[in-house]
Amino acid sequence: MAQSTRQQPNRLAGETSPYLLQHAYNPVDWHPWGEEALAAARERDRPIFLSIGYSACHWCHVMEHESFEDPAIAELMNRWFVNVKVDREERPDLDQIYMNAVIALSGHGGWPMSVFLTPELKPFFGGTYWPPHSRMGMPGFRDILQKVREAWESRRPDVDRGADELTAVVAGMGLPRGEPARLGAPVLEQALRALLRSADRQYGGFGGAPKFPHPMDLRVLLRAWKRFGSRDALDVVTLTLDRMARGGIYDHLGGGFHRYSTDARWLVPHFEKMLYDNALLIPVYVEAHQATGNADFARVVRETAEYVLREMTQPEGGFFSTQDADSEGVEGKFFVWTAEEVERQLGPEDARIFSYCYDVTPEGNWRDPHGHAPPRASILNRIKTHAQAAKMLAMAEDDLADVLERCRRKLFDVRSERVPPGRDEKLLVSWNGLMIAALAQAGRVLGESRYTDAARRAADFLLENLRGDEGRLLHSYKDGRARFNAYLDDYACLIDGLAELYQATFDAAYVEAALELAEVMRRLFHDAGPGGFFYTSADHEPLIARYKDTLDNATPSGNAMAATALLKLARLTGRTGLEDLAVDALDMLSGQVAQMPSSGGQSLIALDFLLGPSREVVVVDGERPDETGAVFQTLHARFLPNLVLLRRRREIRDEDLPAAVAPLLAGKAAAGDAPTVYLCERGACRLPVTDVEGLTTALDPG
Repeated sequence: MAQSTRQQPNRLAGETSPYLLQHAYNPVDWHPWGEEALAAARERDRPIFLSIGYSACHWCHVMEHESFEDPAIAELMNRWFVNVKVDREERPDLDQIYMNAVIALSGHGGWPMSVFLTPELKPFFGGTYWPPHSRMGMPGFRDILQKVREAWESRRPDVDRGADELTAVVAGMGLPRGEPARLGAPVLEQALRALLRSADRQYGGFGGAPKFPHPMDLRVLLRAWKRFGSRDALDVVTLTLDRMARGGIYDHLGGGFHRYSTDARWLVPHFEKMLYDNALLIPVYVEAHQATGNADFARVVRETAEYVLREMTQPEGGFFSTQDADSEGVEGKFFVWTAEEVERQLGPEDARIFSYCYDVTPEGNWRDPHGHAPPRASILNRIKTHAQAAKMLAMAEDDLADVLERCRRKLFDVRSERVPPGRDEKLLVSWNGLMIAALAQAGRVLGESRYTDAARRAADFLLENLRGDEGRLLHSYKDGRARFNAYLDDYACLIDGLAELYQATFDAAYVEAALELAEVMRRLFHDAGPGGFFYTSADHEPLIARYKDTLDNATPSGNAMAATALLKLARLTGRTGLEDLAVDALDMLSGQVAQMPSSGGQSLIALDFLLGPSREVVVVDGERPDETGAVFQTLHARFLPNLVLLRRRREIRDEDLPAAVAPLLAGKAAAGDAPTVYLCERGACRLPVTDVEGLTTALDPG
């Protein structure tokens, strides 16, 4: 966004968050969240206006331009309130609490989030985006400021009483719901039925518009197919992944997925790109490729991973957070095309073929609701499958693929000359952990060492630069500064990423680091009473509520991710105490998951792993690398979701094994020159197999 006419920056100028820096030249006297702002509210007995958003948020930009850059509105804000700006990605703890307040007040939430607090941090009024002046039945921000001020001055007891009542409601919203339930296969069957009922059998996905990808739910369905033989579950997954990859939610030139679709058929996305969406979708496509052998799913994985390596990776190895929806102040402008542009760049014949395949028409397929984008613009998407398009164009499929690849490269190069969307270059440990896991999995399954290397570099950077005293994590990194106490999902996602990275590299240092982080997580976050983990550490700053984070949202809940990571780590290391912690978290989640399976996809993934059958597979190298490689290819080609993989170099003696993985590797020797595979379950191993045929039989009995 363009800076306002204010010459002197406000207090946000010293922050690292791109979102806060976007507001550093507003005429509003913004404070970052901190003791200075909170003390000012107490000393002046002023209400706090808390505004929470993030850098890629389109409506956050709109409200800034309309209201926060308006000197008259800013003057009222400065006169009557202590104004605090928060980046929800830096402070998800605050976002959770005050989003629940907005939902309790209005029935819905979103960003920008706008909340009024007492000096004691208790919410008493709030909403999301407000226009500067009342229109079309929507209250104007200026009017709201005046009414809140009048209530604060003339009806203070009512305000305080309402704040107390709302705070009690908000505190209760952070606890798990439902009576504890018995966790077993029936819970997974119930979830399967619920997901199938909500599935869109025409366009894929779940429900109607706006439509989100639901990656955790898709992974649950893959496991249900594996466990129960539900062909229906697999069909929903493949339909969804195919339609998403062909839709406008997917970037057909640069790879990667946008945030969500505003329509039911995946055509018109909200154009921002989030690291976490792509980190969660890569494993879905990897697993679907394993389950079906569909090469197109592997292509999407590669294109998405290449996008991350090209556009979302910092020089030191960590992963950036987001890319804006807007370019030059217009949502989607960077990504859309007119028929004239395509023909000018590709020439008549290639343009004819490309436009037919990617739905580029003279009249366009999209109208910018704000009227800012080019008229007659088209969002690239493939209405017809590749085979259908080739038939209609009377071309061989391979020939059509060659033409389209040439056209995509040309248009990508042309697009690269446009003004790109802004990028939020802070690093968040939780989202980095998700991407480390995704790239490690993609690297080993597809045999792409570049992805594994990228995951390794990111993990090394986090472990070197975002660990503080006593091995504790910090949450965010930008401009050489690591900041904020880490949250539960930071620990859980990084532990999971390290467990996946070990299985791609077999470097035991990553298991050692995961064990250290698991101990810190247990010490600072575990609730020894009712069970599970708190979202904030025991020594976090006091807030009006301490949540457990039990519901999946755009990302997995902290407790579900902790259970997932601890189960993997327990099986890799033979440490049953870690599994006990995971079971404790799942027990705490059990009632909620049983009643609302769509809110707990990651919990169901962890439950499926816990129920098994799960396997620890130890591969001891053979004398010939090609034979050992064939064993790993056999393992990676199959959808075996509840498997952990370890490797032992044949020359290493038991006494020289890394301590972290020694319990599983000790005593497992090579049988002659061939690679030797031990298939174990909870430490009990079958007789080893020494060839691919024997391994195939053991993996697919009957």
